[in-house]
Amino acid sequence: MISIRAAQSATRIIIFLQLWQSRTPGSIAPYSSLIRPHNSVKLTLTETILNELSLLAFDRGVRIYVVGGYVRDYFLQRPRYDIDITVVGDALSFARDAAEHFRSTTVVFERFRTAMVPVGDLQLEFVGTRKEEYHKNSRKPVVSEGTLYDDLARRDFSVNAMAASLNRDDFGELIDEFHGLEDMQQRILRTPLDPVVTFSDDPLRMMRAARFAAQLQFHVDDKAMDAMKTMAERISIISQERISSEFLKILESVRPSVGLQVLRDTGLLAHIFPEVDRLAGVELVRQGSREYHHKDVFNHTLQVVDNVAAMSSDLWLRFATLMHDIAKPKTKKFVEGVGWTFHGHEEFGARWQQRIFRRMKLPLEFLPKVETLVRLHQRPMMLVDEGVTDSAIRRLAVHAGDWLEELFMLCKADVTTANESRQRRYLNNYEIVYQKIVDVRERDKLAAFQSPVRGEEIMALCNLQPSRAVGIVKTAIEEAILDGIIPNDYDAARAYLLEHKDAWLSAQASS
Repeated sequence: MISIRAAQSATRIIIFLQLWQSRTPGSIAPYSSLIRPHNSVKLTLTETILNELSLLAFDRGVRIYVVGGYVRDYFLQRPRYDIDITVVGDALSFARDAAEHFRSTTVVFERFRTAMVPVGDLQLEFVGTRKEEYHKNSRKPVVSEGTLYDDLARRDFSVNAMAASLNRDDFGELIDEFHGLEDMQQRILRTPLDPVVTFSDDPLRMMRAARFAAQLQFHVDDKAMDAMKTMAERISIISQERISSEFLKILESVRPSVGLQVLRDTGLLAHIFPEVDRLAGVELVRQGSREYHHKDVFNHTLQVVDNVAAMSSDLWLRFATLMHDIAKPKTKKFVEGVGWTFHGHEEFGARWQQRIFRRMKLPLEFLPKVETLVRLHQRPMMLVDEGVTDSAIRRLAVHAGDWLEELFMLCKADVTTANESRQRRYLNNYEIVYQKIVDVRERDKLAAFQSPVRGEEIMALCNLQPSRAVGIVKTAIEEAILDGIIPNDYDAARAYLLEHKDAWLSAQASS
């Protein structure tokens, strides 16, 4: 990777002669909106789609550049699926031409002068050279026309502010006005302008700093960190949907802890996810000559989340992992002679999830999974003893349902002791319990478990209308199966129902 700052210095020149020598059939964008490419670095752009866009721009007489994440990921050798194109001129008109050329459709956002064009597995985004500014209490930017320099300067970080020409006269040549290539080599996230200006223009960029730090394993520049600390409260003007989207992208990264730590260090976490922020801190109690302390739950949670991330890319397993000890601050209690306890934190944590999902506007379809994993994450360790009953094993198998494997991933990830002997013992115990559950689940046919006698038949046999009583009878049958009183088959369940229905209904009527 080349990184000579002098070779990348920003130098504006009039390139009228170049344009004249390569004049096109259409009208040329004004030369004042152009920046001279840095001839020292040239990208080898072999994608057919980029060459076709180049020819289309030549035919239409406009200048275009591939910018942002595509250029960054080219140098990082990461997959590139989204292609951002900056158009010096009418971006919406060019987007429509591109959509027609690729036999696709155009999704236009007139207010922001942007357009999306899907082409196969790729997503093309076209934007005119522009400036953006957020007013103090506004969630929406004011967009105005600008130069290519303005367009690059308005971007979040120097590594995302590079462009490569798609024009016939300098195809592939890098434009790096803000030394993004050098920052990439140093693995640093630095804003193109003063970070206060960059983050004021769009406060969500503070969260993007945390996200890119986690995704790229880059360090956030000290000036940017300082600005984020002083401006953290400004994140409140951003819509919850955008905040949650960035937060989930942090969780999807290779090492989520990096981004979560940035959020905590800058004070952003207290504004966007106060429950997680409150996990931080260690308390020490002295009783006589003894000291009792508990580990920092925030640091422990970060380690567990990273452990899960190394095992699975499942986003909602990662989210459940972040939530698994969320209620420990609420349930923390010091017991003399014992130390710190957190009784019931798993149940409290599970009950909080609906409130958290609704506040953060997360998809409710994943709520049951997160609730289940948080509620059950301590249960497997309770089943290690040789004398544990099949009933307890059956109950965990049924309650975990389709998320049994994810539950044990979380349990194993939760083993963070530095004592290798103890770690091996815990992990081995989880393997023993897991195998017990698998064996009992297969033997007792517990997959997708429910009463073999369904609601309609219960109503017919008990002469009931749809009511709470039907659920009580159904639950009684399921409990009998889980307790091993009857096998999990239809004939045994029906016979058990007929034998006990009068007593159940009588008890229900008198309650």
